[in-house]
Amino acid sequence: MTRDKGASVRQRRVSAELRALRESRGLTCQQVADALDCSVSKVSRMETGVRGLYPDDVSAMLGYLQAPTKLREELLQLVRDGKQTNWIQTGAYVPDRWRNLIRIEADATLIQNYEPMIVPGLLQTGDYTRAVIRGANHVLTDSEVEQLVRTRMGRQGLLSGFDSPMLSVILDESVLRRPIGGPGVMYGQLCHLANLVMRPRIELRVVPWSVGANPGLEGPMMILTFADQPTLVHIEIRTTSGFVEDPGAVRRAKVAWRELRAAAMPPDDSTLFIDGLIREWRKSVRSEA
Repeated sequence: MTRDKGASVRQRRVSAELRALRESRGLTCQQVADALDCSVSKVSRMETGVRGLYPDDVSAMLGYLQAPTKLREELLQLVRDGKQTNWIQTGAYVPDRWRNLIRIEADATLIQNYEPMIVPGLLQTGDYTRAVIRGANHVLTDSEVEQLVRTRMGRQGLLSGFDSPMLSVILDESVLRRPIGGPGVMYGQLCHLANLVMRPRIELRVVPWSVGANPGLEGPMMILTFADQPTLVHIEIRTTSGFVEDPGAVRRAKVAWRELRAAAMPPDDSTLFIDGLIREWRKSVRSEA
């Protein structure tokens, strides 16, 4: 089955990195175009992924922007593999995987995230993130843990911009009851959720235990929708993460999302449910004092 018209996820990752590199150097598209002796429209197309990328063009731009050698090699390989569908990484360093997600989700207009076990990274508090990371990997040093916490907290800047994407989240009830980090951390996390759902571009729904078997049993998923590119599905399980762009897989993910949304409590009821759990966690905190 062929992929919907548009740039592949690999090409989109390269385009996002080119734009980020230019902006970090404080350069305009016109300045880059003048340096490379090409048109401004060509630079713009390379940064938006509207058309295909060519290794020679990307190499020249990376050279002018003084991209680090490792990043340069990574991006050029992505360009060469650009026509391949889906992009799965196994065993990659965690900040690298998150960087790929950050670059791509920044271009999304809508993010739909289902989580059956933990609060999504975009909605986590620092203490909750720290507890999740420590619980999942006991071999990390304190400095490594703190680096990962800073990376995840930095990712949340996505929700602060005036053009931030719509974020729709569905959580299994168990996410809100699992005592990650203890009562104090959970109390702070649920209060944070209660504050976030007051924002107009964030919607939160909860699937109650009473629903029983549902499509969410297949695991977490994130569906990313864009204004002018095909929809992607992001997955992350242990040391494996990636973007799925196969149309059939994307359609199945959308069907699962609709079924989960139908099974979940409406936003207002979900907020009331979270408020009730906040009171329960507050009692637990007081009992430990």
